[in-house]
Amino acid sequence: MSKSCKGLAMELVKCLSESDCVKVEKRSYRECAGEKSPSISSECVGLRETYFNCKRGQVDMRARIRGNKGY
Repeated sequence: MSKSCKGLAMELVKCLSESDCVKVEKRSYRECAGEKSPSISSECVGLRETYFNCKRGQVDMRARIRGNKGY
């Protein structure tokens, strides 16, 4: 279950690396992912929220019994 969010994390990093926030503004991935900047596409925002829900599901006891959803 610890690796069930790994695919989402890799997609999020790939999406952020192609955004203007990292390319043009030369900011770190953490800074770009942590705020709602207009230089981040809506696809990256959606991936960020899906990744957050996946990580939250890992500590939710109900989801731990059923197993985390593999995205």
